[in-house]
Amino acid sequence: MSTPISQLYDATRAEANKVLVGLEEPFELLTIALISGGHVLLEGVPGTAKTLMAKTLAHLVQADFKRVQFTPDLMPSDILGTSVFDLSSGKFHLKKGPIFTQILLGDEINRAPAKTQAAMLEAMEEKQVNLDGTNYDLGFPFMVIATQNPVEYEGTYPLPEAQLDRFLFKVKVDYASAAEETEVLKRYHMGFDAHDVGKAGLRRLITPAQLAQIREAARNITVEQGIIDYIINLGQASRNSRDLTLGVSTRASIQTLLAAKTYGALQGRDFVTPDDVKAIVPHVYRHRIVLKPEAEIEGLDPDAVIQRILGQVEVPR
Repeated sequence: MSTPISQLYDATRAEANKVLVGLEEPFELLTIALISGGHVLLEGVPGTAKTLMAKTLAHLVQADFKRVQFTPDLMPSDILGTSVFDLSSGKFHLKKGPIFTQILLGDEINRAPAKTQAAMLEAMEEKQVNLDGTNYDLGFPFMVIATQNPVEYEGTYPLPEAQLDRFLFKVKVDYASAAEETEVLKRYHMGFDAHDVGKAGLRRLITPAQLAQIREAARNITVEQGIIDYIINLGQASRNSRDLTLGVSTRASIQTLLAAKTYGALQGRDFVTPDDVKAIVPHVYRHRIVLKPEAEIEGLDPDAVIQRILGQVEVPR
């Protein structure tokens, strides 16, 4: 590539600042997931700019964007689409559902019943949809950004561990600080409209072709054997942890490797360091581990256990 990945990301981040206030880490993780080919589960209370982040990312990379509000009566066909009979031609044709896009925002995914969740998560894994025996590719790029509310459980269907494992990251989106909230209110007072990010002067910086080149370049980042061993040892430590009933899968180790390579590239390097792995691991592990009751009684949460694991495993030189 003529322009280093880090410079492209810096330009993208600067452009996003026209719309987003704070949210540096969540936006960076969304970008890493897009480049790495993964999906993201955003967890935060309503009104913390999760939808705005997704729309901003889609605008910057010139990707088609669709949003689906998940509800208990949502059917798989509402997401995937259905075959419709055309009287004039006497044939069935596919009426595509909202999953046929490039960046899909699934709001409150845990409100959909298990059958609908499974249909979408299968499409996420296979990057294709099977309807009436015919496979339909979902194109490039294809990314799902799902959200869930961490404090409201009535009328929800929690995602099983096997389905959570399909997400590269689980990202926590916290409340804005007082200074950030002041800046947000100033922008809205001056006429900012979250429903039309283009009015904020947001440019389209990266084409899908460039994104494919960026993804290829990130995958070619150098990784020494010591880093690979470190990732493996962290995964093994989670499976042997006295605090957990379920450690991370091999898929988690693969995704840690790919995401760490992208993270290193965004820092302007052509190699991965142990710090890259340590920065990525909490977001890869957070939704995959299951704590023992004793650990919860002790007051631990997934992030605290992950820090214990990182502290137990020797860091390579």
